[in-house]
Amino acid sequence: MNENFTAFVVEKNEDTFIADYKSLTVNDLPEGEVLIKVEYSSVNYKDGLASIPNGKIVRSYPFVPGIDLAGVVEKSEDPRFQKGDRVIATSYEIGVSHYGGFSEYAKIPAEWVVPLPDGLTLKEAMIYGTAGFTAALSVHRLEENGVTPEKGKVLVTGATGGVGSMAVAMLAKRGFEVVASTGKQTEVDYLHTLGAKEVINRNEIIGEKIKPLDKQIWQAAVDPVGGESLAAVLSKIQYGGSVAVSGLTGGANVPTTVFPFILRGVSLLGIDSVYCPMELRKTLWKRMATDLKPQAAIDSIGVEVSFSELKDVLSNILKGRVRGRTVVKV
Repeated sequence: MNENFTAFVVEKNEDTFIADYKSLTVNDLPEGEVLIKVEYSSVNYKDGLASIPNGKIVRSYPFVPGIDLAGVVEKSEDPRFQKGDRVIATSYEIGVSHYGGFSEYAKIPAEWVVPLPDGLTLKEAMIYGTAGFTAALSVHRLEENGVTPEKGKVLVTGATGGVGSMAVAMLAKRGFEVVASTGKQTEVDYLHTLGAKEVINRNEIIGEKIKPLDKQIWQAAVDPVGGESLAAVLSKIQYGGSVAVSGLTGGANVPTTVFPFILRGVSLLGIDSVYCPMELRKTLWKRMATDLKPQAAIDSIGVEVSFSELKDVLSNILKGRVRGRTVVKV
């Protein structure tokens, strides 16, 4: 490998904040048994927060953001991985307290590394990234909780975002009738392309006010939004249905009551992709290469940019100007 390589580094002190490209060496990287030549990374909302002074994501500086990466093993001190292996690394402390994927090379603890499953390319793995993994975990948990295509419609909120787009496509692949909710009415055709049977305005979910219990509309929902939207969704889930919640772009407070849970038996399923156990993580990546893989939708969702375009994408994702998934060719 080259002695020097390029990384996107954020630096902060009392007076200044700098986010720019910088030359590093392997000795600058944190401890980790697996040295990976990064081929692709991807851009998530959390990465956007890591690129600004008060994003409250990065725990110490200087730092290399990027919570997702996929590449080829350059060197390994762990016998489970050999030079030349293609691997994925997402979640855990990557891009938060451990240098992440916005770098030509990364050192990652072996316990955080997943072998690339057959049926996926490195680029496809990063079109998925954490957002796709979160969507897959949401679908998996809903199915475990008895949600089936025969029982009715499934709602996806925030449907043009990374998690939402992937959830729409995966559910459609599994044969579900998907209702996609969005505030971006210019994206209706895009959502139909992903497999949504119906697209509704997000304002229709809450309506004039949130009721403790409302008309039963959907058997289940994938919700990366939270906030008041989640409260309204819970009030409209069918008896015995489920909601998989994974985000809080709509706020952390959920003004609901116990009624959906104790009068309709609704289940609220918490989705944590960061510390998901490794065995389940491997299972889900295999599913994402097989029965959860919506090939045509992946091609529509993923947009590739060069490493030099990363700064613009980080800015745009914080402004809500990014649709689907942006993959960075490192």
